[in-house]
Amino acid sequence: MKINKFLVVAIVLLSVSSLSAGDKKKHPDRGMLEKMEAVPCGAKERGLSGLGALYGSVGITHVNSDEKLCPQYLLRTDEMEYHIRPIDGKHPVILPVGKEGEFKIKKDHLFLRVPDGDHKTRAYQVVSMKPLNSTNEAQSSTYQPAPDKPIGQPSTQSPSTQSVERPVARGSSVSSAGAPVEPPH
Repeated sequence: MKINKFLVVAIVLLSVSSLSAGDKKKHPDRGMLEKMEAVPCGAKERGLSGLGALYGSVGITHVNSDEKLCPQYLLRTDEMEYHIRPIDGKHPVILPVGKEGEFKIKKDHLFLRVPDGDHKTRAYQVVSMKPLNSTNEAQSSTYQPAPDKPIGQPSTQSPSTQSVERPVARGSSVSSAGAPVEPPH
């Protein structure tokens, strides 16, 4: 009878532990696509370049260079802000701003998927990262002098009222006026 109870308890414990161990899959991080900006990311040149420029110097010298703009997104999580650009610079896909995205960071790429969009995972490069609570931590970690006596500021007391420390000879004491008192011989 005791063995049967022990077996039932052991089976229940094993089944509960196997159910909780089944949810060990790492879920992707989630963030909100806050805004999109068009930022310069290079120059687009049409015309002669390389060896063609050498041959073109004979007579044909038309070069059209325009500033190339790339989309840059602000992806905000609970802890960080990521500024990201698509790796595929020739055919960037415009993401829906204001929607939530799932992402994973592997090596030097951020892989983003928008569940409300087309469900494709695309690679992005991280241009910058900033912790959201950086201003509070930066202020608390920096040294701040006491407000009553600023460093490097001259004293407002006149030189006659400032207290001056004088060396006291061994065996002598200091009076209440601040002058040294000689011990009796």
